[in-house]
Amino acid sequence: MRLGIIGGGQLGRMIALAGYPLDIRSTVLEPGTGSSAGQVCEHIAGEFDDLQALYKLAQASDVVTFEFENVPVESARWLAERVPVFPPARALEVSQERLAEKQFFQSLGIPTPPFAAIEDEADFHRAVAEIGLPAVLKTRRFGYDGKGQAVIRTPDEANAAWQKLGGRPLILEGFVKFDRELSLVAVRGRDGQIVTYPLIENVHIDGILHRSIAPAPDLGEELTERAAEFAARVLTELNYVGVLTIEWFQDGPRLLANEMAPRVHNSGHWTIEGALTSQFENHVRAVCGLPLGRADAVGFSAMYNFIGDSLPTAAVLANPDAHLHLYGKSARPGRKVGHVTLRANSAAELQEKLPEWDVPFARG
Repeated sequence: MRLGIIGGGQLGRMIALAGYPLDIRSTVLEPGTGSSAGQVCEHIAGEFDDLQALYKLAQASDVVTFEFENVPVESARWLAERVPVFPPARALEVSQERLAEKQFFQSLGIPTPPFAAIEDEADFHRAVAEIGLPAVLKTRRFGYDGKGQAVIRTPDEANAAWQKLGGRPLILEGFVKFDRELSLVAVRGRDGQIVTYPLIENVHIDGILHRSIAPAPDLGEELTERAAEFAARVLTELNYVGVLTIEWFQDGPRLLANEMAPRVHNSGHWTIEGALTSQFENHVRAVCGLPLGRADAVGFSAMYNFIGDSLPTAAVLANPDAHLHLYGKSARPGRKVGHVTLRANSAAELQEKLPEWDVPFARG
């Protein structure tokens, strides 16, 4: 089978690599040359709205997927008229616009932080008065890894945030005093089968994921079941096929939906070594119409991102518990260039190992 992937970053790379053992060959569409994914599979150079390039991808593929959520919806719909495209274009449409995403969650009975739509400065001041401070001002589109947002704690910061982000559609979200950030990776097959991975505990630095622990420690069964139920509502409503991740704020017994990603996700990288079936393999299985694999955790895992640059390979591999993944990307501030997954046989053993890893991997 031939799989087309829109986007040539590290997620596309790991999707393509997951397909090889299943005799599924991938082709990626990505502007320019030398992409991370293009190093391991066929590469079509072209913009994501270039009809000629999209046609080439359709001709080279039996099914098409994407590795990031800012794919033009029109491109996904154009392709879907010629070749099956999963996840569906509607999932892109909902996830690309933060206001629509929050309204979608609420329509399914999934709790979110308080929010308000902002079209102009009057809306902004009214929303600040209603929601209160602290709050987070965000662009409605094209924000990721902390981009396109500003935390507001004081009136002076409110004015600065408006000067920085005003003049476009925005959303103001009430700042949640959460206990921790969690995420749930789930996958739905073409036949409607749903499989969910364990809840994951995440730590961010400057808006970029630093560390994920799976399964998240100190979880009650009720919280895990609630997250899985909420994810199933989203997957079913969208008639979704493939991997989807929902990021949560945990506030005691409550889960508040922050955002969703209609794709494989950074917080699920641990699944390559730490689950019976990785998120990447299950995504390939789902979109290609194959039965899904089990998502049980194998032991306990911590995943660290390399941000900006990586540590020497030999130094990482000197640790017998480490599994290293480099993405073939040049060093650059703020850029994800690789990750390492640390494995342990028990939650206690993993917690003992974390301090020695936290500092060197904080920024690569």
